[in-house]
Amino acid sequence: MKKTSIGDRVFDVANYTFMVILTIVTLYPFLNVLAISLNDSIDTVKGGITIFPRKFTLNNYVQIFQTDTLLSSTLMSVLRTVVGTITGIISTGMVAYVISREDFFAKKFVTAVFVFTMYVSGGLIPEYMLIRNLHLTENFLVYILPGLISVFNVIVLRSFIDALPFELQESAKLDGANDLVIFIKIIFPLCMPAVATLSLFIAVGQWNSWFDTYLYAGSKKWLSTLQFELQKILLSAQSSGQQDIYGSSDMVSQKRVSPESLRMAMTIVATLPILFVYPFVQKYFIKGLTLGGVKA
Repeated sequence: MKKTSIGDRVFDVANYTFMVILTIVTLYPFLNVLAISLNDSIDTVKGGITIFPRKFTLNNYVQIFQTDTLLSSTLMSVLRTVVGTITGIISTGMVAYVISREDFFAKKFVTAVFVFTMYVSGGLIPEYMLIRNLHLTENFLVYILPGLISVFNVIVLRSFIDALPFELQESAKLDGANDLVIFIKIIFPLCMPAVATLSLFIAVGQWNSWFDTYLYAGSKKWLSTLQFELQKILLSAQSSGQQDIYGSSDMVSQKRVSPESLRMAMTIVATLPILFVYPFVQKYFIKGLTLGGVKA
């Protein structure tokens, strides 16, 4: 066996120590949130909770899951996340492919216009008036169409496509393939690392979104999302100091729940689905972040 020098041993010890500290620093906030969500609300007000609950209870989660609209709002969140992610990736990929082509005469102009929109926004009121005039209020499409394409995602995917050999497209054209066939059968499969990365970005954005529900679909119960319902529960707890499930017909539970414990329990409920999805796209996520930044 190869002998290690004192310098190598010192480096290994320092490296392992640094990694352990980094792991603790990374995991501590999540464990702290979990501990507070499992701790008695009255006891939480005293503070001092670290990574273990001082007085274990599931009452915070019980209060959340007692709301009548939780199941339907969860299904709506899942639906908008799935539909929004699929349509967003397809639309983003098509736009990125077009502006990445060397023979597209307006490539620089279109790219400049896209980038300009990242720095200048019309504002909330013009956006609301536009969506209202398009008759998208109280409509499921309001979750999909306004955020269908993100300029940032387009730039990332275009950079990834630019890193691919252009000869692949030329060879496919010589074989008689049109642009749609090239995109579907050649470009899109090769972009899977970037696609997985952007899919995670889009899915997290769709899953965590609640303000659009408040603005455009708050009066329709069937359009209510999980994040919006959790937000209403939190606001109700903050205003009354008690757990009053918004919209519930049976206000049976009157146990006192602190907004802090309720907020942490809501964070865990909203985060778990993303944590379950992330391991499946992790290998693509890291590769997509590195390769997607080869060109600007």
